[in-house]
Amino acid sequence: MRGHITRTAALLCAALGLTAAMGTASAAPAASSSGAERAAPRQTALPVLVDCFWHPQKRPDAYILACGDGNSRLIRLKWDHWRAGSARATGVNVVNDCKPYCAAGTFHSYRVVVRLDRPRPWEKDPQVQRWGRISLEYTGARPEGFSRVMSYPLWD
Repeated sequence: MRGHITRTAALLCAALGLTAAMGTASAAPAASSSGAERAAPRQTALPVLVDCFWHPQKRPDAYILACGDGNSRLIRLKWDHWRAGSARATGVNVVNDCKPYCAAGTFHSYRVVVRLDRPRPWEKDPQVQRWGRISLEYTGARPEGFSRVMSYPLWD
């Protein structure tokens, strides 16, 4: 019995020592061969789409355009591409007609092609690129007063 307790204690100490060593090694910064590498800003490979809650998104299947009241949103997004300079999806823009007023309005669905472009550094994390503009191209019917293509700056 005494040998079993001693062996268990020794194994626990070894496991704790190994865990501490691994934690220290993984927490330590990687060695760099030059000061230029340390000074270079980290860039994500592809820009992100910042949502209403300041969360970075890549290829979301839905996106709220009108953060304040939710009266315009994109749903069923299917992304054709998401590259460094542009992104393209097809989906549906669901828009409240706000008649007679927004709380009593009706939501209508419109098929759209969504384009993202103008990547720029994200103010919250300048090392991350975020999309600067969104364009919606209505492929059929569109909301009253809307052009066939509507472009909007995206918030930071």
